[in-house]
Amino acid sequence: MSFAEPRFRTHERVIDPTTSVIEVGGEIHVSTAPELTQALNAAIDGGRTRLVLDLGGVMFIDSTGLAILLSALRRVDALAVVCTNPTVLRLFEITRLDETFAIHDAVEPALRALAAA
Repeated sequence: MSFAEPRFRTHERVIDPTTSVIEVGGEIHVSTAPELTQALNAAIDGGRTRLVLDLGGVMFIDSTGLAILLSALRRVDALAVVCTNPTVLRLFEITRLDETFAIHDAVEPALRALAAA
């Protein structure tokens, strides 16, 4: 029996020298965690200290994924999350990370929140 490769993708959209939107799609778990870590590290190492993580295309996230987001939060000046998937939002609520992360329903309000921070 073989398992399908996990569906996962990231794309960085640079807004300005210190701000990026990182779009994430698919599943965030132990198998895809290295790719997400690499994308976040690349953005931060590139000088982006204000990030919007657009999780609009994320269908699933586990504790490994949440740990990566927390790690990124400690390394930047500001981080906003965009999420509309009720299942993923519920995980943020259950873990009380909805109190840690600024969660928005679209990218534009998240960018405005970063600009005001």
